Amino acid sequence: MEVGAKAVAWQGARIAERRGMEAGGKLRVYLDTSVVNHLFAYDTPDRKQDTTRLWEECRAGKFEVFASPVVLYEIGRCEEPKRSWLLEKMRLIEFLTLEETKEANDLAADYIRNGVFKERDFDDCLHVAYAVVSGCDLVISWNFKHLVNDKTRGKVKVVNATNRYKEIGIVSPTEFLMGVWK
Repeated sequence: MEVGAKAVAWQGARIAERRGMEAGGKLRVYLDTSVVNHLFAYDTPDRKQDTTRLWEECRAGKFEVFASPVVLYEIGRCEEPKRSWLLEKMRLIEFLTLEETKEANDLAADYIRNGVFKERDFDDCLHVAYAVVSGCDLVISWNFKHLVNDKTRGKVKVVNATNRYKEIGIVSPTEFLMGVWK
């Protein structure tokens, strides 16, 4: 196991422990737009396969699934017929659409002030902020450049602790399915 994977595994174990996952509580997962997009990623079959497996687990109701207005906005910007395909896939799972809040926007601004994200990546920043203020356990994403990497995970952890928010795991669907976050 790589060093980064160990950090994610430790972080996930701490999250599960605090939320009582061993006692049967449902894991609260936030899915960013890259996840639903990869249901149609025929050019990356391994990612498509892992995303499809994750989607089936979501359809089976194994987790509490969350998305934000940012996810719906990003899907809405897609050309047809892709937009319709993505919205149809979203309808297949039960998820809660989070409402825009000042708290999430303030946390996102704090992430930018602290160098976690650049201003041009504000939508990525909002994905994490929505998940954190809503009490999610994990952000699941295929966005390795801005989200699923040790640098972002570490900086998010510091800003969250400074603002007295709980830790949140940021993992890829593959990491999630492998249980690396546990």
